[in-house]
Amino acid sequence: MKKDIILAGVGGQGIISIASIIGYAALKKGMFLKQAEVHGMSQRGGDVQSNLRISDNEIYSDLIPLGKADLILAVEPLESLRYLPFLSPEGWLITSLNPFNNVPNYPDVEKITDEIRALPHRVALDADTLAKEAGSIKAANIVVLGAASPFLEIEYEILEEAIRAFFSKKGDKLIQTNLDALKSGRNFTDKQLKA
Repeated sequence: MKKDIILAGVGGQGIISIASIIGYAALKKGMFLKQAEVHGMSQRGGDVQSNLRISDNEIYSDLIPLGKADLILAVEPLESLRYLPFLSPEGWLITSLNPFNNVPNYPDVEKITDEIRALPHRVALDADTLAKEAGSIKAANIVVLGAASPFLEIEYEILEEAIRAFFSKKGDKLIQTNLDALKSGRNFTDKQLKA
């Protein structure tokens, strides 16, 4: 098994947290892992991107070539489009549709949404609303992770364990909020795949 995953978003959206949780789960499963991150001006609302490669076999490079990503997980829709050239023809885009409108010339959200919905393999969701329903809008990144979980080839229970470990110092309430957010995203994708 091998998965090449690009994580994309804007500073403060929890992209590195998603990478850490997937990384923990992959290592717990006994897999090899390579990761490369680009933070840019992340503290000022700039883009954040991570290449995450997991495999049963040793991995020699931490960068994903153009057209080879199995998954793009994005917490911001415009950022999801930025990395489409990396997505393989069979790859899946998993993205929140909630814009982080941080630039004066942010493109028309409807055009972005139309471009995303035109893709053959995509799960596009309102992660903010699902996160609020789970208990905190700050868990939108975990909703996106949950939506991507059917494609990761990592057992769901291991992802739950990774969330418990990642948030262990934050208290039981925050752990449960993030577990609920993960489940909410997973349920959304399960319904989409059955439709």
